Amino acid sequence: MDWYSIVKFLHVVTATLWVGGGFVLFLLGLLAERAGNIDDKLQAMRASGELGGRFFAPMSMLTLVFGLVMCGLWVGFSDLWVVIGLAGYATTFFIGMFVFKPTGERMGAMIAKDGVAPAVLGVGQRMMRVARFDYAVMLVVVADMVLKPTPHDIGILAGMALVVAIGAILAFAGARRLVPSTA
Repeated sequence: MDWYSIVKFLHVVTATLWVGGGFVLFLLGLLAERAGNIDDKLQAMRASGELGGRFFAPMSMLTLVFGLVMCGLWVGFSDLWVVIGLAGYATTFFIGMFVFKPTGERMGAMIAKDGVAPAVLGVGQRMMRVARFDYAVMLVVVADMVLKPTPHDIGILAGMALVVAIGAILAFAGARRLVPSTA
């Protein structure tokens, strides 16, 4: 076994833990939401908040580090699939840092102050909608890493764009209805 195989294995394992673990929590929240089970929904939100900084962030950073090592030492940074992967990683990183993290902290403060009020559930629902887009991007990154499209793979690239577009529609279409009125 060579060093490239070891680094690639570590890259895949950390990516699996990051993406797969987060997806399970997303599904638990979605199932609780559909069942109208507020306690289970709150439990999934709490788990997401607790694991975000302690588990998902380190796994995501290790995934990036191992990927950068592979690119820096063996693959290079010029292939389209590498650029797409890095852009997808940056997107999910910024969503995590600038949407999920502060929203989770705000929800924790709201619960500590007012308990489980409807406002908390509304914030949680908005966060779940953004998670739909986040996981659409992650799905594209996983497909990108496996399929390694070139500029000539129009069908694959179009499919990836379609997945991101559907994720954006599921996340943000009708978002105005979720914003409380100020009247």
